[in-house]
Amino acid sequence: MATRQALKNKISSIIDSMEDEIISFIQKVVQTSSLPGEEKDAQDIIASKLSELNLEVDVTPLRLDEIKEHPAFCDDGFPFNKRVNVVGRWMGTKDSSITVDENVYSLILNGHIDVVPPGNEELWDESPWSGKIKDGKLYGRGAADMKAGLSTAIFAIKALQKLGFKPLRDVLMESVAGEETGGCGTLTTIIKGYCADAAIIMEPTQLKICPVQSGALSFKIKVFGRSIHACMKNKGISAIEKFYIIFNAINELEKQRHLNYKNSLYEDPMNIAPINFGTINGGSWHSTVPDELLVKGRYGIFPGESIEDGKRVLEQTVKLAAAKDDWLKSNPPIVEWFSGQFEPGRTDMNEPIIKTLSNCHMIVLGEQPKLEGVTYGSDLRLFTNYANIPTVLYGPGNVVNAHSVDEFISIGEVITATKILALTIYKWCGGGVRL
Repeated sequence: MATRQALKNKISSIIDSMEDEIISFIQKVVQTSSLPGEEKDAQDIIASKLSELNLEVDVTPLRLDEIKEHPAFCDDGFPFNKRVNVVGRWMGTKDSSITVDENVYSLILNGHIDVVPPGNEELWDESPWSGKIKDGKLYGRGAADMKAGLSTAIFAIKALQKLGFKPLRDVLMESVAGEETGGCGTLTTIIKGYCADAAIIMEPTQLKICPVQSGALSFKIKVFGRSIHACMKNKGISAIEKFYIIFNAINELEKQRHLNYKNSLYEDPMNIAPINFGTINGGSWHSTVPDELLVKGRYGIFPGESIEDGKRVLEQTVKLAAAKDDWLKSNPPIVEWFSGQFEPGRTDMNEPIIKTLSNCHMIVLGEQPKLEGVTYGSDLRLFTNYANIPTVLYGPGNVVNAHSVDEFISIGEVITATKILALTIYKWCGGGVRL
């Protein structure tokens, strides 16, 4: 127990002394825009930092021709010429003369550098790229999702190096592009053969361990009407009004799907695989009955549900709803699937990485972490479904702040996460150091 406490104290002391450096680095990457398709400038900062840590750094351009035939590929439509991945390898010593208390394994620490657009910048208190610090929080697009989380892993490695720790097994620090729009970055690392015994993705989970994620599919529905001058409205068919038939049917579908699904890892049983209508466009003139409406949305897939089954349910729902209306029956809506198609993913609760991370969380914070499923798509599913790598989401920040105006991260939570990740690397990857 004394040794465990001594280790915790040494790691904590080192990371506390690095706080200004950690926050300054996060500010720098937040201040560097890295929108989809334009990630390279921010990745250059990551690559430089990993080189300072004497890791083996691989800066790899993403190539469409290398991943487009993979079954998990999602074509997000963004150009690839400014998209790169950065992978730093902290090589394990594989020193058999060092005695360790438990088995040791290799580890991937994964995070995405891309961010979503800030929206109307006039709604922000400061520039989305300010990196402003106020009341113990750091503000800016990507602060929570997930440049702070990415930085915690980098500085966890630096802290262990200052401690004199050398891992017995490899630690891979992956900063990837394109996660927000389908996962082309992590998919590229898998195709190129980067692998380990487990992976931690530092998504904003409020330091909850999340081994399960729902899936999410992008869909669009086109509804047809019959146009006519608005003064003769009763002679036309409004596509907007007909859409409400479909709208109500899908909302009822969402409710019934949740009532029929149970999973104790989700706190809200009615918000596991939500269906959302995100954009709607209908009509061409205010004084004309609209003859066409196009809605685009996001369709949630439950953990354990196949994409094919999920699609079939939505398509059948639209078909049955249309069959009850004379106009829609003769002029059926068209359902199409496009862009991001995120499968669900899960890691078995008995995987050792969950136990090790839980123990390290307990050592640092004095309480057991909460285990929870997440309702969003992430790169977890690529590791679990296509690389057979047990993976969890774990990092500072609250997903409620992600993609929002005045996005922020708690500085205190960043420092705590860095300590827990450092201890996890120490325990998981083994190594020798005098305390």
